[in-house]
Amino acid sequence: MKFVLIVLCLLGTAAASLALREHYRPYGESVCDINDHWDCGIVNHSPYAVIPQGSPSGIPVAVIGIAGYLLLGVLAVKRAYKIMLTLSIPALTLSLYLASLEASPNKLGVWCLYCAISLGMISLMTLLLLITVLLRILRKPTPAH
Repeated sequence: MKFVLIVLCLLGTAAASLALREHYRPYGESVCDINDHWDCGIVNHSPYAVIPQGSPSGIPVAVIGIAGYLLLGVLAVKRAYKIMLTLSIPALTLSLYLASLEASPNKLGVWCLYCAISLGMISLMTLLLLITVLLRILRKPTPAH
């Protein structure tokens, strides 16, 4: 499990890094401007791409993603699966919130390929961590009385 989680962390870091590149790339030069429904430039230049939302000096969401995946990767090396699960749930929640903004025609109405990949990575990671933690709990021997 350790190596699967490390690979997912590396893929998530790569996706978040590409999203960060789009954030700092001049508007209109996105390499993933695929069509009317997929455009990383629109998403990563939107007010939703920084925290606090819309702040010109805000922290790009992609930076938070990179830091989060790196932290999860370190924890995977240490096999700290309970801590990873505790951190992955709010990360998944944030990723789902951002995806809802992308899906909403009243907000963005356009998807970022890198963000969708990141959502897939954190979703799969959270599911695997939940299964791993539950199995470890169920397999724990009970003390004899």
